[in-house]
Order: sequence, then structure tokens, then C-alpha cells
Amino acid sequence: MTTSTMPRTGAKRGAKLKYLTITGLMAAMITIMTAYICHIPTGINGGYIHFGDSIIYLAAALLPTPYALAAAAIGGGLADLLTAPMWAPATIVIKMLITIPFTNKSAKIVTPRNVTASVIAYFISGFSYFLAEYLLFGTWTALVASMSGSLIQSGGSAVFFIIFGLALDNIHAKSKFINAA
Repeated sequence: MTTSTMPRTGAKRGAKLKYLTITGLMAAMITIMTAYICHIPTGINGGYIHFGDSIIYLAAALLPTPYALAAAAIGGGLADLLTAPMWAPATIVIKMLITIPFTNKSAKIVTPRNVTASVIAYFISGFSYFLAEYLLFGTWTALVASMSGSLIQSGGSAVFFIIFGLALDNIHAKSKFINAA
């Protein structure tokens, strides 16, 4: 790495290294939760329901935006490469988009903005996958199926995000591990 991307010494280097490490761990957890844990295939289009989005939401609430974008894209993209490769290009873009409404600026993970962001993520995910399905299969009739599948996936992920987030907030994980010097 060049000195412009990673300082040689000091607190900045430590913070960047911590963020990169957590980003890698989040990407790995996203991949596992998406591809293997609670992976439920739906329909004939190669789609599936999973709870990897809950980890994407956590990453977006914990990490600065560029790191959260990377974790979401890498984790979601790898999961699709392992299970449904035709969806990987769309997933990489869509998973990055669903991190944008979240904030990591609060001392807590579960904030009113982040709860609202999980609802916004449902609409982003549902509509974006519908567009991807149209591009892949050339049909406009899949809107209801796409939105209902996204509702189950995003709704479940939102519930898991809130449960995990509240548990982490109760032990002050963000201040201990993310914001600690």
C-alpha cells in the first residue's frame, strides 16, 4: 500500500486497520448468512430468501460508509457466486445501495434512523431485484413475486438486525470495539 492510502504510524493507521479487519469479518459473515444459514430457495428464477441482509444492516450501522459498501458488495457478491451466479452483478450493486440509508454516526446501533433505513432497504431491494429480473428474464409480470419475496427477506433481516443490534447496544459493543481508540 502507498503512504497515501495507509499511514505508516499513529492512530489513523490503527483506525483504518481496524475498519479493514471488521469489513473483512462482516463480508465473511454476510457470505455465510446469505449462502448457507437459513438459505431458502424460492421459485424458478434462482432467487432465495436469506438473512444475510441483517449483517449488511449491522455493517452499515457500525462502519463508515465506504467500508460498509465494501462489506455488502463483497459478502453478497461472493454468496451469489457460490449459489446463484447469474445474480452476482445485480447483487453487488443492490447490496451496496441498501447500506446507504443507514448511519454509523450514533453511539448506538439501533436508532430511529436505522430502523427506518431497514424499511427503505426493503423498497430498494425489492424494486432493484425486480429490475434485475426484468433484465435477466424479460418479463414485467414478476413485480408482485419480487416484492413479496423481498418483503419476507428484508422483513426477517430487519427483525434480526434489531435483535442483534439491541443485544450489541446492551453491551456497548460499538463504543468498545468500533469507536475505541
